Amino acid sequence: MDRPSDDELVAAVASGDEAACRALMDRHLTRMLALARRMLGNHADAEEVAQEVFLRVWTHAGRWEPGKAQFGTWLHRVATNLCLDRLRRRRGTEDIDAIPEPASGEPGPDRQLEQRELAARVEAALQGLPERQRAAIVLSHYQGLGNIEAADILGVTVEAVESLLSRARRQLRVALATERDELLRSREISA
Repeated sequence: MDRPSDDELVAAVASGDEAACRALMDRHLTRMLALARRMLGNHADAEEVAQEVFLRVWTHAGRWEPGKAQFGTWLHRVATNLCLDRLRRRRGTEDIDAIPEPASGEPGPDRQLEQRELAARVEAALQGLPERQRAAIVLSHYQGLGNIEAADILGVTVEAVESLLSRARRQLRVALATERDELLRSREISA
């Protein structure tokens, strides 16, 4: 049994087909949530962005032009732009409760705890990147998109994406190396 393409589902959504909209959500919601959570740093905001993305699918389906772009690329662009808008609004009005707690640096009782700590450090370093660099890293490394798709989503050239990725990787290496050095020092002090 063949599954309908995204373009076919969007055409059905334009006709008011709620089942087609649910099918698109089933197909793309997980990736939109992942992108938004990594960009924004919290699940509640990510859920709001994902909800807004699919609200736009519902309201703008009639304007969709098959063949002009891939539907998945358009969804990523909408989600990325919504995240960047939220980050810009958030700048300067950061709530103290929204700032993540620093990682304790204490080794956990098992490997799973260590993996969670490492993930928290990587997440904190990712959140410390400038918005456009963070978007490039999330689209490329976490969403698995190529530089051409990322460039299309961000509205920049492929060379600009490569530059954003290069600067972001360099900044992440520095941030994570500093984090590692501090962790090693704290372990030496406690030993």
